[in-house]
Amino acid sequence: METGAELTLAVIAPYLGVHVPQIGRVTGLEKFAQGQSNPTFRLATDTGPYVLRAKPPGKHLKSAHMVEREFRVMAALEGSDVPVPRMIHLADDDASPIGRAFFIMEHLKGRIFFDPALPDQSAEMRGAIYDAMNEVMARLHQVDVGAVGLGDYGKPGNYFARQIERWTGQYLASRQSPNADLDYIIAWLNERIPEDDGQVALVHGDFRLDNMMIASDGPQVIGLLDWELSTLGHPLADLAYQCMQWRLPHAGGMRGLGGLDRAALGLPSEAEYVARYAERRGIAPPENWTVLLVFCFFRLAAILEGVVRRAADGNASNPETAKRYAQAIPVLAGMARETTNETA
Repeated sequence: METGAELTLAVIAPYLGVHVPQIGRVTGLEKFAQGQSNPTFRLATDTGPYVLRAKPPGKHLKSAHMVEREFRVMAALEGSDVPVPRMIHLADDDASPIGRAFFIMEHLKGRIFFDPALPDQSAEMRGAIYDAMNEVMARLHQVDVGAVGLGDYGKPGNYFARQIERWTGQYLASRQSPNADLDYIIAWLNERIPEDDGQVALVHGDFRLDNMMIASDGPQVIGLLDWELSTLGHPLADLAYQCMQWRLPHAGGMRGLGGLDRAALGLPSEAEYVARYAERRGIAPPENWTVLLVFCFFRLAAILEGVVRRAADGNASNPETAKRYAQAIPVLAGMARETTNETA
């Protein structure tokens, strides 16, 4: 489905003047360089800055780019123990002047770190930031989804079975050429789908350092952002996904911690991070850890395949970054296959 006109100030300002008058007169629209999936803009107004986040133009895969879900989950979490920006307005596909959904939210003032090694911070601050991330994850997974109105935010049944099926379909629909490692991983995962142990939580789906706003003067997380992949699911999926970062290479733009002396940097080891999370939630150390990690490598590769496909179709939010993602996919596939050797 084609999703409408180009998002420009001339197109968007009249709509906002009528439907969101509380933000004041809109005077500027500047696209953030970050944000590969859903393009995100800084909206300047005479009452201060706001953030506009929209679906990308072009054709979309089924269930992709659901900014409506992002708006819903962050609105539901307002006032909870999970820090999120305040939601202001949602325009769905039918009401939007550009023919595709977007929302307006609070502009948070803080820091976003794109290098997980935090090179400009002290060892003490690095450790404190990682501990703050760990605490927010534990808080997220303790949210009473029924109490905040998200009891129907995901499908029932085995989360990992559903996710493996979903991302296999997305990957096969997006890929432009076969990858033997990913084909192997799909078969490997389908033979080892974790049993449904009954754990259900609100999961973020893309829990990593650069999807958080950190306080300007401290380690606190003041905003957990980019909820496009959120759903009700197994909480350990978020934990395994973030812990991929310990294994991904730091060199080459992969934003990992691999190859670094983490102890010297003041950062926790993967085992320490997992143990602290389990302690905070009062649960036993996770089982099937290798399967969870392999699943997360595969899922990330499938996500990147979608970005690369959109670039090939001329709809990438940032074509240059999409090129780097194309180079990352075989790295992720190889690491996934290598990780399978950690279990019999």
